[in-house]
Formats: sequence, structure tokens, C-alpha cells
Amino acid sequence: MPFSLPLLAVSLGDPAGIGPEIVAKAWAARGSRALPPFFAVGDARSVSRVWDGPVAVIRDVRETAAAFADALPVLSVEDAGEIVPGTPDTEGARCALQSLELAVGLVREGAARALVTGPVSKAQLYAIGFTYPGQTEFVAERCGIAGENAVMMLAGPSLRVVPMTTHVPLADVPRLLTVELIVAKARATARGLHRNFGIERPRLVLAGLNPHAGESGAIGREEIEVMEPAVALLRDEGIDIAGPFSADTLFHPRARARYDAALCAYHDQALVPIKTLFFDEGVNMTLGLPIVRTSPDHGTAFAIAGHDQAEPGAMIAAIAMAGEAAERRAAAAA
Repeated sequence: MPFSLPLLAVSLGDPAGIGPEIVAKAWAARGSRALPPFFAVGDARSVSRVWDGPVAVIRDVRETAAAFADALPVLSVEDAGEIVPGTPDTEGARCALQSLELAVGLVREGAARALVTGPVSKAQLYAIGFTYPGQTEFVAERCGIAGENAVMMLAGPSLRVVPMTTHVPLADVPRLLTVELIVAKARATARGLHRNFGIERPRLVLAGLNPHAGESGAIGREEIEVMEPAVALLRDEGIDIAGPFSADTLFHPRARARYDAALCAYHDQALVPIKTLFFDEGVNMTLGLPIVRTSPDHGTAFAIAGHDQAEPGAMIAAIAMAGEAAERRAAAAA
């Protein structure tokens, strides 16, 4: 295993979910998938509950190199209470939050080169006073970045999408979709594609809000009054962006070959195509941060936790993408 590759911190997520299982299965696939060295952060017991492979509890991240070839290194946070796979509780949510906080801190201080976050339960986190819409906003705040300046990008082998509004009611989207928001998200997306993927001049497209992109104003005017002015401003800055286009024409194979990322008006407009095409391979990458952060694009799947049914493909892809992005950033900074 080439230990010159980036050392990654992987938070296990909710200990009652599938996070511990998919992280363990990713470690088991480390050789066949050429994954960079990583250590998990969370309650080590949550891994042992669902996996009979080797686990090495570490006290210092520097122990990872010696342990990784033979066992999954876990920097243990032992306060999850009684762990029952598939049965979440507030103690588990506190452990998930503490694990996330520790993992972010390690990456921020340079003890690890990138962050990969396992799935958490927002409902359980909200029950213990978590006030962020999700892990993305929490990580952004801990990195000193305003939540609105962090961009959630979902990526698969041949599609990258950015929802410009995320976890908000659909009825609120037209009000939230402003020229300023579109410009900010497009700028962060272009920078992120350059920094994390090495794309010299990213090609962006903008999906319309309304059917047929408003049909020249006959089915809505957001495209004319908000989206087109945003596109004009971005083009004046030298950003390669086109649209707005009818969303139902943007995701077939020929269309996907013409852009590097699609900016979408709302959550499901972005996530339906990525999950339809790459359900077991989708990665959530946060752009606009001073660190690399990825996560698998799925939830805790409590219903199958502990039954050895969790598919690790998205976690494997998240670890691989984080490692590649960290290497690219390090090379650019050298």
C-alpha cells in the first residue's frame, strides 16, 4: 500500500446506521480499489457489531500507517452507549457529532489530508440540539466559511450536479433563487472543479426552474428575470456557463458530454438524475472549503443496518475521490 498517498479521516456517522459497515467494507476493498490510507473516527464497537474483520483501535493518527495494511484503524470515540444496529438513539447521535467534530479538527490542523463523512440521522441530531441543515453546513462553519458559500456537489462517473437550493420546501425555491445566489454557486463550482478535479476551464450549464425553462415567459419568468442576468454576469467574468435550459433535456448521455457540472434550481432536480444513474456510486463533495470533504450520497439506511446488506460502493468512491482531490491540491501547492 503506497503510504505516500493522502491520509484520510473518515467519520463513521451514526453508529446504529450503515456507516460502520460500509467503512469496514471499504477497508476490505482497499487493495482491489487502490484506496489511499485512511482511519475511521467513531465508536470502534459500532464496527465490531456489524463486521468480523480486524479492527485496530489507535490513540494517535500516526499509528495508521503501521496498522492499515492489517486492520481498519479506528480513532475511537467511546460514548455511543448501547449500540444496536438499526435502532438509533440520542447517545448515538452525540457520538456521531463528536466524531464529526474530531475528524474535522484533525483535517483542519493538518493531521489528515481530507475528510470523508459517514451518514448521519438529521432527526436524531436535531433531537440533541443540532442547528445546522446538515453536515455540509456544520463542516463549512467549522472551516470558517459561511454556509451559503459552501456548495454541495453530487458526483458520479459521468455526471456532476449542484443543487443551488437544498433542504428547503419547494414552495420557497422561487424566492430563494436570486441572481446573487446563482452567481455565488457558479463561482464556487468553477473554482472547485479546477482545484479538486484539475479542470482548467470548467464548462457549466444552468437548469431552468420551470418546465421548458419557462417557455419564453409563458410558464414562468424566473428564467428571464433571474437566471439569464446571472448567466450574463458570470460570462462577463470569464466563466464558461450556458443556459438556462429545460431540465428534462440535460441528463441524457449526449447532453452530459457537453458540460462538467450542471447547476440545478432545487434539491430533487439535481438528486433524481444522479441517484437514478449512480445510486451505488454517488459522492457528495463540498466545494468552497479550505479542506477536501466528501461523503457517500445516501443516508443511514437503519432498516438494513446489521444485516450485511449495505453496498459500500458510494463510500469507496467517496474515499477515492477525496484522496485524488487531496493529491491534486497538494501538487498544486508544491
